[in-house]
Amino acid sequence: MDHRDEINSILTGASGWTRAEILGLVDEGRGTLDPRIYTDERLYQLELERIFGRAWIFVAHEAQIQKPGDFFATYIGEDPVLVVRQKDASIRVFLNQCRHRGMKLCRADAGNARSFTCSYHGWAYNTAGDLVSVPFESDAYFNEIDKKQWGPVQTARVEVYKGLIFATWDHNAPSLDAYLGEAKFYMDAFLDRMDGGTEVIGGVTKWVIGCNWKFAAEQFCSDMYHAPVSHISPTIAALPDGIPAEFAKWPDKGIQFRATAGGHGTGFFSGPEKFIPVEEREDRLLLGLIGPQAGKYYARESREACRGRLGDVRADRINGAHMTIFPSLSFLPGVQTLRAWHPRGPNEIEVWALTVVDKNAPPEVKEEYRLGVMRTFSVGGMLEQDDGENWVMIQKGLRGFKSRQAHFNSGMGKGHAKADDPDWPGVIGNVYGEEAARGFYAHWGKMIATDDWASLYPAEVKTKAAE
Repeated sequence: MDHRDEINSILTGASGWTRAEILGLVDEGRGTLDPRIYTDERLYQLELERIFGRAWIFVAHEAQIQKPGDFFATYIGEDPVLVVRQKDASIRVFLNQCRHRGMKLCRADAGNARSFTCSYHGWAYNTAGDLVSVPFESDAYFNEIDKKQWGPVQTARVEVYKGLIFATWDHNAPSLDAYLGEAKFYMDAFLDRMDGGTEVIGGVTKWVIGCNWKFAAEQFCSDMYHAPVSHISPTIAALPDGIPAEFAKWPDKGIQFRATAGGHGTGFFSGPEKFIPVEEREDRLLLGLIGPQAGKYYARESREACRGRLGDVRADRINGAHMTIFPSLSFLPGVQTLRAWHPRGPNEIEVWALTVVDKNAPPEVKEEYRLGVMRTFSVGGMLEQDDGENWVMIQKGLRGFKSRQAHFNSGMGKGHAKADDPDWPGVIGNVYGEEAARGFYAHWGKMIATDDWASLYPAEVKTKAAE
């Protein structure tokens, strides 16, 4: 039985999980989650094939591969891939794997290359992923090897949205535009605020956390609820001199977006109040953690340009936002961190974090954002430490037998969301809620249980993203 037969066997109930059991792990009606979704090895293998093997996955920012031959080595799930800029400016994504014995074609993280040569037996490939040279071809293979058949496996499609490069292995997947759907409206508040778009500064920071990938992706998708509790100590400690502690109180008014289809979500504060209600410092995001100046007036000055591009709603009413594009791309507009959650088994993730800034922002502002990400949401960042500690302690607790039997409550705000808000696309609930989390997990179950893309992304789903 090959791997695909094994997966189909599991899904049809011959062994392991049935489709009904998988869908029952996430009970939207009761608002519960079965903890086994974070620990079960069989479910994890299904995720690699049915989610990471089919969904649109973020692989790089265009700024990371600007010239022909530029490449960036990353992962789709646990599959190593190369993202390579071609001579005609197009982009190819293919397995970073030699077809002879599976060695990585490229062991560098990024760079510029004319070709990729396997360091094991010397098979060489061009930047398009074609096998072009085999050592001792006449003596060892008698010139009988068909090199056209032995290039690395290519992704089915590659598409770009506002500088972000996505790839999918599935020929039948919807277009990236349809896949992102209503989420584009909110993504643009991060990626398209200013003329020129965004760029990456400072490289990639990587670290490992001992938790399931869904804890991280779900939190950035939906969970503002943890912030006033988990992050209370660093936010108060970082208050600028002369600012009373009561100004660290988190706002009450906010929006949570759940994609009508797709599992994407975001949350943000929508009221006029800022984190620090002092005119001169009102644009210092996250209680001044970004830096001593932090583009003191940049957010205010750039807001007018943003309003001209995106309108009043997105220019003025998206503050302190968090977002996840299903399954594993997350970002924090304002803080300017973007990260990919690379799964490493059911109990571990590898975090890859970038700092993404407006390309036309002043150099001193870009530098302050880079420092701000390091201080807050990087491997040593004070807020990142809070989050990672929570996820690791949960995962450790789920080693127990009884711990995996006690269902989790995901019912916050259930029944109080609406899908007809005049300003905001999608299903809209309170920022302190779990509507987006329920959407994330419901989509997770459906992707594992069905091959029918039409049922996952029905044609009648409407988006305001183009408005």
